[in-house]
Amino acid sequence: MAYETILLEKRGPVAVIRFNRPDKLNAMSARMKEEIIAALRELEGDDAVRVAVFTGQGDKAFVAGADINEFKDRTALEAWDLYHRPFLYDAVDRFPKPLIAMINGYCLGGGCELAMACDIRIASDRAEIGQPEINIGIIPGGGGSQRLPRLVGLGKAMQLILTGDRIPAEEAHRIGLVDEVVPHERLDARAMEIASRIAEKSPVAVRLAKEAVKASARMPLNEGLRLEQTLFSLVFTTRDKDEGVRAFLEKRPPRFTGT
Repeated sequence: MAYETILLEKRGPVAVIRFNRPDKLNAMSARMKEEIIAALRELEGDDAVRVAVFTGQGDKAFVAGADINEFKDRTALEAWDLYHRPFLYDAVDRFPKPLIAMINGYCLGGGCELAMACDIRIASDRAEIGQPEINIGIIPGGGGSQRLPRLVGLGKAMQLILTGDRIPAEEAHRIGLVDEVVPHERLDARAMEIASRIAEKSPVAVRLAKEAVKASARMPLNEGLRLEQTLFSLVFTTRDKDEGVRAFLEKRPPRFTGT
């Protein structure tokens, strides 16, 4: 489909979804959310794509938050109804392929929530990150109050959400909110390096590994271990397992097909 608020680029097995409202610091409108969901559906059905990357158009912002103009006349019933439609953050969380947030600038509010729903977060040293909703009299509504404590701990999450402060990328890395910080000019190359390395692996094993790791934040240990054991057994039914073992024994690179 044709997109108005995002750009979709496919670089071999890696797809890049670029938020394309630079004049609004890539603030997320309802239209943008719908288009991101549609793009994820497109990529889920494309077997040639093995990894997806989110980033913002321009040098200033990943996503600087929601489009506040859309909040002005929204009623409580309309806000509640948003959770009963296809919900962006759920779509990102459920996306079966690895998703990397390439944070190139302001990553605030809904943008921070979007990045936290991804699997890996790589930030430019120019990035600023935070949940500033409290500053306009509201609270996070895209999972910020739940995902942030799981990443940085209850106290630090409480501080960030209640003060609405923005923190630099290095501080975000220190507390575990982002996984790596690189010089701004190296951001694209580093994110693509990580994405390409993942894309070389067995798509089946990657998908099952992602499911197992995500479950660790949602299940008691005994349930998580049982899920891991089930998925480990399942991967032994795949051709990729046979190819990986054979390639290791033959001392050659494996040729994974995703079957």
